[in-house]
Amino acid sequence: MTAAAPDLDLTVDAVRLTQQLVDIGSVSGEEQVIADAVERALAAQPHLEVIRDGDNVVARTHLGRAERVVIAGHLDTVPLNDNLPSRRDETHLHGLGSCDMKGGVAVALRTAATLPEPNRDVTYVFYACEEVEEVRNGLRHLARERPELLAADFAILMEPSNAGVEAGCQGTMRVDIVTRGERAHSARSWMGVNAIHGAAEVLARLNAYEPRRPVIDGLEYREGLNAVFVSGGVAGNVLPDECRVSVNYRFAPDRSPEEAEAHVREVFAGYDVTVTDSAPGALPGLSVPAAAAFVEAVGGEVAPKFGWTDVSRFSALGVPAVNFGPGDPLLAHKQDERVPYADIELTESRLRAWLS
Repeated sequence: MTAAAPDLDLTVDAVRLTQQLVDIGSVSGEEQVIADAVERALAAQPHLEVIRDGDNVVARTHLGRAERVVIAGHLDTVPLNDNLPSRRDETHLHGLGSCDMKGGVAVALRTAATLPEPNRDVTYVFYACEEVEEVRNGLRHLARERPELLAADFAILMEPSNAGVEAGCQGTMRVDIVTRGERAHSARSWMGVNAIHGAAEVLARLNAYEPRRPVIDGLEYREGLNAVFVSGGVAGNVLPDECRVSVNYRFAPDRSPEEAEAHVREVFAGYDVTVTDSAPGALPGLSVPAAAAFVEAVGGEVAPKFGWTDVSRFSALGVPAVNFGPGDPLLAHKQDERVPYADIELTESRLRAWLS
């Protein structure tokens, strides 16, 4: 039986609202309670049209403005790591999801509730399953099934970016490299071929790999090719006949997924390579007028985004987008995940100023 959704108070300051959100557990796939709370809080705002689709919640203004902007944030977190409930110190709110990305969600919710007549029409999107495989992503679902809800001139994804603008994003690809051998009793190993030993060359190629650092629109993106899982083995006295090395490739947005796959296959030429997951990157797109105006309004400084975000999904829809949210992305997914109060406050003030 699903627990009843707690009430969210959208009249409190954004730091306290962040704490309310953090204390609602919402590991990927378990977002119903937080989605219920978000839907109920937004439905109480008479200036918003609220639409629920699964555990995705969309709220829209309809003011007839010349431009429409999407402000989006995911509701889910990675699994619990002994980091709930939240706690506060003099400068930071600590807790699962505080940085990635309930601080940004709180800013968006506060803005939605307390800015009834923004200078642009706004679509606020709160979605599920960002932290897991791409096929479950709530924004992907909306893009495929309800693309009209994401139509806009510009989009802001409230991913942690130290309260500054991070443009574009890396693409991501996961592949399995499989080595094969022949089973034998480990006491008579000369009668078989050890597949795990055969993976040594795969790891050697990864150790020797020198990633690209291309400069795109004046921003330097750093690629990475890394083993993230190694699996193999049959029993304690049997030579394994298969070993699987799972590799994650983070590629700069000047490469398409097809080009990225071709590169990975070139690196591991001679091996059995299977692509298990792939998502394209997004070019910075800072020359688009709406993006340039937003960057100027919030301080003018831009950094590249290291990592994949749903900016890529907006880019595929033809909507220029940037990452802009409170918190240090280097603290995302860590046990001592935390977000500075100052980042939450600065993000909110800059966003409100741009929309006022």
